[in-house]
Amino acid sequence: MNSLILNSMNILNEIISTINSTIGWTWNSIVFQVPWYTNYFWGLVCISLFVWLLEIIFPWRKEQSIFRKDFWLDAFYMFFNFFIFTIVISGFYKVLELFFSSVGIKKSSISIIDINDYPQWLQLLIFFIVLDFVQWFTHTLLHKYAFLWKFHQIHHSVKEMGFAAHLRYHWMENILYKPLKTFAVMILGGFEPEQAYIVHFIAISIGHLNHANLKITWGIFGYIFNNPVMHLYHHAYHLPKERKNGVNFGISLSLWDYIFGSNYIPEDSGEIIIGFSGDQKVPKDFIGQSLMGFRKRNKS
Repeated sequence: MNSLILNSMNILNEIISTINSTIGWTWNSIVFQVPWYTNYFWGLVCISLFVWLLEIIFPWRKEQSIFRKDFWLDAFYMFFNFFIFTIVISGFYKVLELFFSSVGIKKSSISIIDINDYPQWLQLLIFFIVLDFVQWFTHTLLHKYAFLWKFHQIHHSVKEMGFAAHLRYHWMENILYKPLKTFAVMILGGFEPEQAYIVHFIAISIGHLNHANLKITWGIFGYIFNNPVMHLYHHAYHLPKERKNGVNFGISLSLWDYIFGSNYIPEDSGEIIIGFSGDQKVPKDFIGQSLMGFRKRNKS
């Protein structure tokens, strides 16, 4: 009995320590106490301001307001999902880590390829490609299965597209994405490259651009990299009947959609209705949207 209590106390201390560490990291980022190249707080702010400035100077949909519909709600989502929820959920993932460790499962347990001895540039390239494919696959699941779509509807309830819509998503999506991202790391030898922050900042930048009010196609490179024109059709209200589960699931890379046949760009005017059938029932406030996925709702 004493042993059980002691183990429980140790686990609780581990959880508290992890949460405090995450809080400390976030605060140190805000007050510039971490290296600039790993400062995700101000990095996110700078990337957001830069892409927003591009939207203001080179708007694709010129009639769209600078402060578009739900601009401030989406801005709140950015910081909630990137920082506040990360703090809250860090303790949960520590519990999972301790559980897997107790049954002998380590980060390198399912390693397929160990990139540790590769040149740094190759480590980053492989990490970027594998991580993006896992996210593409996860994204298709969010559209395919009704119980996951209930949460993903929050992201698709955006009615005017802009950069901040990138991180507007239900917190439950992190519950799915994070373990699968960890799985991607595990198959690469169980570690992130030392300079993984480069990949993360690139992913944030591409994600912001994909949702921005900008007409960018990247030319021939559009077959490799996702872009605002392609992603706008991912949010299209009207889709072909044979594509009822969605199109253009790419996160950073469009490559997977072209390989697996989920690409769809019928035109590039940008003047399309976005959303989904029944999106008018989505609550307009953050609390209501956070609770929505737990209510019974049919996919239209």
